[in-house]
Amino acid sequence: MSRRVLSPCGHERAGPNTMKQACIFVLAVFAFTPGVFGQDGMPMIKATVMSAFVWGEDSTSGAVSSTIQDPLTGNALHTLSYAGIEVSSRIGFERVSANEVGTFLNYTTTIVNSTDSTLSVRYGGTSVDGHAASPLWVVPAGKKLDKKERKSKPDVVELGKIYCSTSGFLSSDNFFSANASSQVLTVAPRAALTVSSVIRDPRNYHAVRCSVGGCYPTGTIRYYLRVDNTDFVFVWPGRSAVYCGT
Repeated sequence: MSRRVLSPCGHERAGPNTMKQACIFVLAVFAFTPGVFGQDGMPMIKATVMSAFVWGEDSTSGAVSSTIQDPLTGNALHTLSYAGIEVSSRIGFERVSANEVGTFLNYTTTIVNSTDSTLSVRYGGTSVDGHAASPLWVVPAGKKLDKKERKSKPDVVELGKIYCSTSGFLSSDNFFSANASSQVLTVAPRAALTVSSVIRDPRNYHAVRCSVGGCYPTGTIRYYLRVDNTDFVFVWPGRSAVYCGT
């Protein structure tokens, strides 16, 4: 039996255009199994240090956060850069369908590896206003589900029917989906990788607000990816999401 304890460290805030190492997590594993006790009979503590960078928070020793404009679309990209690694994010949304209430939220993340080492990339997590949301089951474009498969997989999404995908806003190079959320991707030295994910807004109330200027998701969307042992966390106000539907 084991118990894991996560404890955050303190941090300091600096200027608005740099990024801080927001938190250091110490993972302490107390293993109560034979062979992992010290000589005095007390359990040994093994600690693994993991860092987390949050976009928009600052420290002179942390990553640098910035906002740039996509040269092709003009849409905003949030970027975190640290120690030869650059992670950029864009986020969009569209309605589920004309006949069904709900909103698809999708994001594309690009990892540029300027180091001499291979990087691992793992899915982290997503939440909308504190409501956890899991990646949907992604069906590649060109493949269709029959009625039986659709009934057995209610959280499925067909890329060929997602306008954010068919329009090119959402990259289809790689996906973290319900059937592959634990997948580990790799980025070779001096190379880049783009991965996307689609979720359904878990809220059932006031999820979208409309005005003369258009519609946008309410609240705040947070997600992160783990690159090697570092979490890159992106925080997007719903009004910053790009409508990429029809």
